[in-house]
Amino acid sequence: MYNNITIQLLDQTALLEITRPKFLNALNRETLEEIDHAFSQELLQNKDIRGVIITGAGEKAFVAGADIKEFVNYSAEEGAALAKWGHGVMNRIYEFPKPIIAAINGYALGGGLELALACHMRVASQNAKMGLPEVTLGLIPGYGGTQRLASLVGRGKALEMIMSGEMIDAVEAHQWGLVNHVTNQEDLYNTCNHLLKKMYEKSPKAIAAAIKVVNAGLDKSKDGYEEEVKAFGESFGTPDFREGTDAFIAKRKPNF
Repeated sequence: MYNNITIQLLDQTALLEITRPKFLNALNRETLEEIDHAFSQELLQNKDIRGVIITGAGEKAFVAGADIKEFVNYSAEEGAALAKWGHGVMNRIYEFPKPIIAAINGYALGGGLELALACHMRVASQNAKMGLPEVTLGLIPGYGGTQRLASLVGRGKALEMIMSGEMIDAVEAHQWGLVNHVTNQEDLYNTCNHLLKKMYEKSPKAIAAAIKVVNAGLDKSKDGYEEEVKAFGESFGTPDFREGTDAFIAKRKPNF
């Protein structure tokens, strides 16, 4: 079905792997289209899937940028259209109602780091390197990187990384809050799975609401507090709320 990605269902977790190791898993248009299709269709609609891990094939790269050859001759208008489309793909991931973890197993550069930034959490292996080197091409990040990086590490560090184009390692990324956890490469997937399994014990409807409300608080066009009030109230009308409260009163584990 796909040429550049594979999806493997491991219990309740879908492992989406970008399989272009020869090109360090660079994001060409076809690969992004496949990722977008996966998140709009099977990963969203399959109720057995509770969470997603995104990673890159091989041991060198998560995703080492976009495929420059595809847009080297673009006009300004074509470049803007590309960015708008790329924003749509990344926003689908950013707003996805199930938890997504980027398992950064090597280089995450340019569009690759932007893909990781769109995920809800990031876990990096000790050999990982991250950066937004677009300025070396006379460009800036165009898939949401300027905004999402600043929201995680602050304006000063984001500008330093973007304007220098230099990479940082996993330890520094963790110090700045860019990644949630750092582990050795052998334990990368187990660490991601351990995080997700904690969430699978909780209400999926509440998790989806939490993703939506936290995102709203970071959106200048929305009032995060109002979104929280609305989502909190709606939670009382869900079967998950009834199951959670019944389990609490009965002193048993809830069955979500």
